[in-house]
Amino acid sequence: MLTFDILTLFPAMFVGPTTESILKRAQQADLIALRLHNIRDWATDRHHTADDAPYGGGAGMVMKAAPLAAAIRATVGDDAPPVILLSPDGETFTQAIAHELAQAERVVLVCGHYEGLDERVREALITRELSIGDYVLTGGELAAMVVLDAVARLVPGVIDAASTAEESHSDGLLEYPHYTRPAVWEDRPVPPVLVSGHHGEVAKWRRRERLRRTLARRPDLLARAHTEGQLTRDDLVYLADLGWMST
Repeated sequence: MLTFDILTLFPAMFVGPTTESILKRAQQADLIALRLHNIRDWATDRHHTADDAPYGGGAGMVMKAAPLAAAIRATVGDDAPPVILLSPDGETFTQAIAHELAQAERVVLVCGHYEGLDERVREALITRELSIGDYVLTGGELAAMVVLDAVARLVPGVIDAASTAEESHSDGLLEYPHYTRPAVWEDRPVPPVLVSGHHGEVAKWRRRERLRRTLARRPDLLARAHTEGQLTRDDLVYLADLGWMST
């Protein structure tokens, strides 16, 4: 079981996304566990204050060091799991990082809020920072949900392993297009190869569609896949026919 400990000022935000569909079933099957911790519970004043004005002035508020640090220490215990801050300053979250975290026994996700958190907590207790993109959200909760979902689905048994084998970013390429019944919809037929019954040709078509789609939409991924040795000789020949020049 992979346990997610999520430290947040707004635990109710997680109720909907974590009580439906795959995440719900994964918890019911004891494949993952989700524990929500309200940072305000570690505030010692009667108002449970978790933020204060920044030193030096400026707009907004800053998460206070003492309650956040107490929450992290109480949650971490003696296990020393990764303590990850969701922050626009962090390294970009990728499928490779999702696979890495899915191998852990426990992951602690810290949701920043307001203008951020007291830098001293960052220095003392945060072991990693992740960003889900080059933009700013109102808080780290939505980013934590993205990381939770991306990692949880990779835990063995949560979904069929075959479903993750050739999906987007699993091996540096985007996923091939999918079709289902009816065979013709609004005068648009399914590609004939998919109903041919020839599994070898289907596999070849899907691989080439992945290459074609990646070239059209994310050519930067092709260069990386080539550098990492993920493209075969046949891939390179097909891409050259499409006009792609490897470097």
